[in-house]
Amino acid sequence: MILGLTIILILVLFLPFTVKIVEKNLEVFLFIMGIAAAIISQKLDRDLIFSALEDPIHITLAVLIAGLLFRWLQEPMEKGILGLSKAMPFRLFLALVVIILGLISSVITAIIAAIVLVVIVSVLRLDRQSELRLVVLACFSIGMGAALTPIGEPLSTIATSKLGEDFFYLLGLIGVDVIPAVILFGIFTAILVSPKEDDKGLAASLEKESYQEISIRSIKIYLFVMGLTLLGAGFEPFIERYLLGLSHYVLYWINMISAILDNATLAAAEISPAMDEPTIKAILLGLIISGGMLIPGNIPNIIAAGKLNITSREWARFGVPVGLIAMAVYFVVILVFG
Repeated sequence: MILGLTIILILVLFLPFTVKIVEKNLEVFLFIMGIAAAIISQKLDRDLIFSALEDPIHITLAVLIAGLLFRWLQEPMEKGILGLSKAMPFRLFLALVVIILGLISSVITAIIAAIVLVVIVSVLRLDRQSELRLVVLACFSIGMGAALTPIGEPLSTIATSKLGEDFFYLLGLIGVDVIPAVILFGIFTAILVSPKEDDKGLAASLEKESYQEISIRSIKIYLFVMGLTLLGAGFEPFIERYLLGLSHYVLYWINMISAILDNATLAAAEISPAMDEPTIKAILLGLIISGGMLIPGNIPNIIAAGKLNITSREWARFGVPVGLIAMAVYFVVILVFG
């Protein structure tokens, strides 16, 4: 059993980063891996099937509804973005974009927040370095803010479900750490993003998503979260044998591998109701911080990089140093405050 789960873990860790067809069909791949893990660990019973069918409903509905609203309101949004950018100091506008998207991503979902980010960047004509820094810092903010509610992103959906907690549990557990970080990412954006005056203006309008694209994305999210539920249940024997006894300080740094794998997958594999709150908190913070370092680490990264043609090398050049600094700062916070 452990050998089979180890093989699945290796496949899940490396194939999305190395095989293009897997990266492009990540949701289906993880769904298949989840079923395989549940079968190998003999966890695929009626209760798990019903749980896997139920867990994705809220986030899928949020993605579908928000996607439709965004399609219908895209044009006035673009005009409003341009108007706001001219009505206040431009650096302040960029800081507010990062902060507001980070905070509301837990309500509108990280996916929709990332799409809004793409629209904003497309409307504002920025030089390449400014665009890259804005996108990376905003995705760090979105990835962290979205973890505060179960509808924000798959990581929070899976964590809340596995722990059997209520809607506001994660907000109470890590909100005091996440909200200041979101604000700081906004401040850093104002400092580090310095577009030239002649680079600000109106760019071409972003092409509207079709109803088919919105529907397909919602279905993929459903399969994605369903697969993570199955994957988490399937890896319970592996977790009990190798992870439950580790210090939460060790788990915090181990979770830097979420930079090459969507952090929800690792949350599904690692988090257990048998863990104490400091350990759960360290796991979550390690996952949501390092998830912004590389493109495969989080859904917002994948969406923004894909639509704005940001390469893995470009993202890593700025994202890795930012992530390492944030990881080090929060490790000190964990050491001092627990």
